[in-house]
Amino acid sequence: MKHLLLLVGFLVVTLTASPIAQEKIDKDIQWKIRREAEENSQIMRTMHFLTDVYGPRLTGSPNLKAAQDWIVKETTRWGLKNAHLEPWSFGHPGWVNERLSVHAISPFKDALVVEALAWTPGTNGPVIAQVLQITTPSQPTKDVLTKFFDENRAKVKGKIVMVGAPGVVPVTILTPNKRREDNDVRAQYDPVNPQQQNFGGGGGPQGPSNPNIVPAAQVAEQLDQFLVAAGAVGRINDAGREHGQIRAFNNRTFDVAKAVPTVVMRNEDYGRISRILADGTPVEVELNIVNRMIPEGATVYNVVAEIPGSDKAQEVVMLGGHIDSWHSATGATDNAIGSTTMLEAIRILQAIGVKPRRTIRVALWSGEEQGLLGSQAYVKEHFGMVENPKPEHANFAGYFNIDSGTGRARGASVFGPPEAAAILREVTKPFADNGFFGVNATQSRRRGGTDSTSFNEAGLPGIGIQQDPIEYNSHTWHTNLDTYERIIESDAQQSAMVIAAAVYHLAMRDQLLPRLPKDKMPPLPTP
Repeated sequence: MKHLLLLVGFLVVTLTASPIAQEKIDKDIQWKIRREAEENSQIMRTMHFLTDVYGPRLTGSPNLKAAQDWIVKETTRWGLKNAHLEPWSFGHPGWVNERLSVHAISPFKDALVVEALAWTPGTNGPVIAQVLQITTPSQPTKDVLTKFFDENRAKVKGKIVMVGAPGVVPVTILTPNKRREDNDVRAQYDPVNPQQQNFGGGGGPQGPSNPNIVPAAQVAEQLDQFLVAAGAVGRINDAGREHGQIRAFNNRTFDVAKAVPTVVMRNEDYGRISRILADGTPVEVELNIVNRMIPEGATVYNVVAEIPGSDKAQEVVMLGGHIDSWHSATGATDNAIGSTTMLEAIRILQAIGVKPRRTIRVALWSGEEQGLLGSQAYVKEHFGMVENPKPEHANFAGYFNIDSGTGRARGASVFGPPEAAAILREVTKPFADNGFFGVNATQSRRRGGTDSTSFNEAGLPGIGIQQDPIEYNSHTWHTNLDTYERIIESDAQQSAMVIAAAVYHLAMRDQLLPRLPKDKMPPLPTP
């Protein structure tokens, strides 16, 4: 009886862990993919152009458009077909920072390390003014916030305003691991008992909000309006990060008339000024900020190119990532390396002369950093939603996405039934020597995080690649340190190999990747 139970258990595990039909893996193609990736890599050349030459690539900026035009020319040179830009409406003008310097004038003289906040105005020449530090009340009522503004209105006129106390950034004693342990990754992608990472929201249901409290987003918006109306000449925010790291995002209204010239200052400089002010000593600072609006940036583009298919050419396998970046650095790990990896994967397939049955299409998105806007526009235009699909929806074979820095690919998730994950697990199994250990299925249609979720939301098989962290969350993600020097070419080579092999396999299968049937399709999540 014990032996019978063991046998039954073995069969359950085997059937659960394997696809219904054995996948026919083209080992010759996989060998050619490995050889091309190792011997003729174009990764660092592509990275050089996307970062050194065309970075940063803020959505709506001339640099982003120039990078996309270069990709069209480069992929055409490789032999890809139908390379072109597809426009979509951003709804806001573009913006660029062209010059920026901030200096302490008194009581000390020093260059201060800052980045401009996007979609804020420039100073129209150097401006020297005293610094005033203010801190908005925590969770204020409308009356408390109004009183705060009234008490500070006269004080901020003609001043450069530091907003908030300096962040307390502890010294890092134990640095985060840059590689994941193989056994941990294997456990996560164990098809029998996967240890799924928790990507959900935290803490369970939230209690009802206090209607008398002004929400934080409204406090921030009213503070911007107050500084403009009260005549502040500039604003300084604390970056609040260690070792000079700065993350500078954008004025959330995208309207330069609704903000004063604003910079984000490294924590070390911000704290120094704050402490001097606390002694009662005035501090004088010079701002010189040249920002420019780009009206034509209201129309932005996704860039696509493809290897045409043969007998199933109307069906499409896609791979891609976002090509836009923030503006504080050249956007290397977020996400020039993701775009480069996907370009390299399709270049490899083109170089080894594959003749896919389905069309293989690479797509590089813009507007991801502002909310997955480019991929959302593309999915809406081409596929629609599973509840109201367009004709292309039925012919879609899967979209591979990479967007977590320079670390090598370690596994993936696919929107769909367990059978979809089993197929991808089988085709990627030969790349365990690269540290790629499996694929799990997800049934979440919640959009967010990265562009594969735009496809998941539509009920399509989005395939999100998960990677070694390296320095992504700790140092480079959205910071002024995100440059070419932070790239590990060998990691990107290994990622390109496994992605190219998986893309090719989906392009050659007799059937499309299995999807959830309509009666099992999860409803769209509530906002």
